[in-house]
Amino acid sequence: MKERGQGFEAVFGRRAKLLAEAPGRVNLIGEHTDYSGGYVLPTAIPQKTHVELAPRDDGLIQVATTNLDGGAQLSFRAGEESRRGLWLDYVQGITAVLRGRGVSVPGFDARIESTVPLGSGLSSSASLLVALARGLRAMLGLSIDDVEIARIAHAAEHDFVGAPVGTMDQMAASLADENTALFIDTRTLAFERIPLPAEAELLVINSGVAHQHASGDYKTRRAECERAAAALGVPQLRDVDAAAEQRIASLPAPLDRRARHVVTENARVLAAVAALRAGDLARLGQLFDASHRSMRDDFEVSVPEVDALVESARAQPDVFGARLTGGGFGGSIVALVKRGCAARVGQAVVDAYARVPNRRATVLVGGLVS
Repeated sequence: MKERGQGFEAVFGRRAKLLAEAPGRVNLIGEHTDYSGGYVLPTAIPQKTHVELAPRDDGLIQVATTNLDGGAQLSFRAGEESRRGLWLDYVQGITAVLRGRGVSVPGFDARIESTVPLGSGLSSSASLLVALARGLRAMLGLSIDDVEIARIAHAAEHDFVGAPVGTMDQMAASLADENTALFIDTRTLAFERIPLPAEAELLVINSGVAHQHASGDYKTRRAECERAAAALGVPQLRDVDAAAEQRIASLPAPLDRRARHVVTENARVLAAVAALRAGDLARLGQLFDASHRSMRDDFEVSVPEVDALVESARAQPDVFGARLTGGGFGGSIVALVKRGCAARVGQAVVDAYARVPNRRATVLVGGLVS
């Protein structure tokens, strides 16, 4: 990335006044539970989205990015937001939500640059939304805390962009760091930071198969969870106890499998938190493995390429466990690896993956705890 401010000046002919950033995230465990009011356990990754801003006095909002459309520059007027089905909708979503909360949003120029890979299951969109919201908070002098930043970012993506995501990604982008796992109750947004184990490190590998949260498969899974909850007579699957196996089994397919995943995944998050606190890496690895099987078989959101990466990682002797991370249908895997071994394991997994024609994986994170 160019020195901050230089890229902005080249595009807009003046220096940026404010700089803001937000990280991507990797979810350790707790997938497709957030929109059912459940538990999640993400942590931040080193890759970030950077936003440079400068106010304007004419109501025009101009946005440039180096990450899409060959460095395209798009614009709209404050108060005239209209969904276009383009990346600009994320920017329009933030300004529309702020205006809906009574904030007077003036014009501004913004330049966005991100190192969070798009479609990787690592929350590139939430990273963008939170970074922009942070920048506007500073530019406008808004008295809003980091949880409210996450709420604004979630409303922008869910209500304006139209992606049926839960709140985990925005909470992680706003509140997570690289040294702790962020344990979130997505129903109340209560959170706790739990130190990551010193004896292990995280390995994140991108399969190269991109996904889109606004696509039909993700929406279908959320709708199935809502139908399963209604059939079980509860507001959300969060309200179903893990002991209710017979009630879940009585649901028609595939609602039985969808409900079983969410209910057991919530239980796995709680067990993972206990394992982290106890320093039980073997147990944490077992939970990673069980989570992947559930996502593959019950929730059916994995793909062969991701399964291959997970199996290859699990075959390595220094790996405690591995799983698909993110919404699925592509994206990345996360593996819990013995400290000092992530780089070697990552290279072995990537090399094995490349033996199949047209497959190319990328190691994104080789150890989050320094």
